[in-house]
Amino acid sequence: MSPAAGPTVSAVPMIGGPVLSEGAVVARLSAAARAAAPLAGRTTVVGIDGRSGAGKTTLAGRLGADLGAPVVNLEDLYGGWDGLAAGVERLVSHVLAPLAASERVLVPRYDWVAGAWGTPAALSPGNLLVVEGVGCGARAAADYLSLLVWLEVPADVRRERALARDGDTYIPFWDTWAAQETELLTRERTWNRADVVLREPRAAPGAWVNPPEPAGPPEPAGPPEPAGPAGSGETRWSYEGGPGRARP
Repeated sequence: MSPAAGPTVSAVPMIGGPVLSEGAVVARLSAAARAAAPLAGRTTVVGIDGRSGAGKTTLAGRLGADLGAPVVNLEDLYGGWDGLAAGVERLVSHVLAPLAASERVLVPRYDWVAGAWGTPAALSPGNLLVVEGVGCGARAAADYLSLLVWLEVPADVRRERALARDGDTYIPFWDTWAAQETELLTRERTWNRADVVLREPRAAPGAWVNPPEPAGPPEPAGPPEPAGPAGSGETRWSYEGGPGRARP
């Protein structure tokens, strides 16, 4: 079975946008987050969604640091390799809903090595919070998100990143996890509700569903921003307004 096998969910529409360094993307998202109205009580929540290996954790870490905001990783909430849907439910019931109600927030924390739940972490986000992980933009959570970002990266690139990050522990579970992602995203179609779609310039429409033949080049996205320092290895993204919301 192919790593991204399963029914074709949809080709994410390509709108076109400037190609930016990740640092420039972080600056844009920070400005948008600070300008957005809070929807979870007094807290403005930014959600960063996309399939496994898309770069969500890295981007969320940089954005959180720039905003001075804590980051909630759904990886702590899944509870195992079969727990994608349950992780989304925990995000809402244990984090977002209590936050909106001005109640104490205790974030569940799953120990993947021990295969057991650890001690929950108290969360005091203040005015800004970043959440990241597959499913964080699901409809059940979306009402609490002031800014929703979707990351679009080809399946082969995602797989290479994920296995390089997690090593041999991920290999036996890649297909299982990919199938859960496909099931969730078939239903949710998160990119259609995203405020921003970040696409690697090589990710043409539909590339993430592993098309049978190489995708063509992306549509023109305007002149690229100057690259960062040589050797920085910084990811560059096409910054596009989302199909379903206003572009910040």
